[in-house]
Amino acid sequence: MAFAADALLRFATECCRVAGLPADKARDVAEVLVEGDLMGHDTHGLALLTPYLDSLAAGEMRAEGEPETISATPVVRSWDGRKLPGPWLVRRAIAAADEAAEGFGIGAVAIARSGHIGCLAAYAPPVVERGRMLVLTCSDPSTASVAPWGGTRRVITPNPLAAAWPTPEGPVILDVSMSITTNGMTGRRRAEGTRFPGQWLLDAAGNATDDPNAFFTDPAGTLLPLGGMEAGHKGWALGLLVEALTSGLAGHGRVEGRTDWGASVLVLVLDPAKFGGAEAFMAEGGWMAQAVRNNPPRPGMTPRMPGDAAMARRAKALAEGVALHPSVPPALAKLAARYGVAPPG
Repeated sequence: MAFAADALLRFATECCRVAGLPADKARDVAEVLVEGDLMGHDTHGLALLTPYLDSLAAGEMRAEGEPETISATPVVRSWDGRKLPGPWLVRRAIAAADEAAEGFGIGAVAIARSGHIGCLAAYAPPVVERGRMLVLTCSDPSTASVAPWGGTRRVITPNPLAAAWPTPEGPVILDVSMSITTNGMTGRRRAEGTRFPGQWLLDAAGNATDDPNAFFTDPAGTLLPLGGMEAGHKGWALGLLVEALTSGLAGHGRVEGRTDWGASVLVLVLDPAKFGGAEAFMAEGGWMAQAVRNNPPRPGMTPRMPGDAAMARRAKALAEGVALHPSVPPALAKLAARYGVAPPG
């Protein structure tokens, strides 16, 4: 069954409002989650609506208030997000960084104690449409799921990194975790009773496995870094970079030993016009896009730029409806009953 995107947006917004979020926060949460499903990132779309609202009901997510400014310069800001909704915080941070980039070519906002921010790629299209470049990354210093290269015990989270920029051929959008899979996908496969297509995890003894149940044992298994058994040292190094860019720059991380959930986030916006020039930037991006898409293909494959598939899925979903993961519609039906909101059509 496919759902109209505007119906999903209306439903998610109304649920957030009834649950207690102010209108602006409800809108931002709903729009970012629906955008995740439009792009096909269905573990980070409306699958998150129930845990978000459960967190709000439990007092773990705050509905009211503003982030606290820890420090500020004309280019750089640091906020304590005070556990306010992640999509609302990140959109505000992007706006602040974009304003700085307008004058200085670059703007950055580090956020400590943000609520969960959803699908990172979902924030990209509006920034790219303004001719800007976005870099967005996050970590969670209160938990861990990835062991260091050569180790067997969890130290960091999957630590996704997203980036986006314009080209004459359309936007480039990447959203990559520094682990070979994610916590959400591991939980989904466990619930479905399916295995991974490769050895993407380690069991508690450090043996590679495709069994998601190994992640939930006591002692627990771990997610392998990006690159897997052959090149995971590279993914591990990139994961450490994300830790420095997020918890390190935000001044809120693992050294504090916190157990209460709260994301560390870095938002970076760059204006190519203030560097080598917008025209040169677009020319370079256009050359690269053509070089990729016109490359002789491997058997059964088509060369493509990062984001091509996501934007194609997005266009199709807007035209034909959003095909949600089978686990999501029943969860939305329960929310409809809980909050007395008409279910999406």
